Amino acid sequence: MVANSRMDDDRRVKPEDYDTRLMTLKAAHRALDERINQLVLEPTISLLELQRLKKQKLVLKDRIAHLERYRIPDIIA
Repeated sequence: MVANSRMDDDRRVKPEDYDTRLMTLKAAHRALDERINQLVLEPTISLLELQRLKKQKLVLKDRIAHLERYRIPDIIA
């Protein structure tokens, strides 16, 4: 599965690079959101492209959430 291999790539990110990686993923997520909003306003909407972009956006959201969880260490009290 492609999403799992990307999450494995995220695990290889050095701790000091987490913020940079997160900023990059969040910027890509915002760009997809803007493109989706533009596409919805177009008179001839491509439902296939809209569906594809929404799926990409969800994958990015999952990767961002995964990195944010992975970045915070588990603290056993």
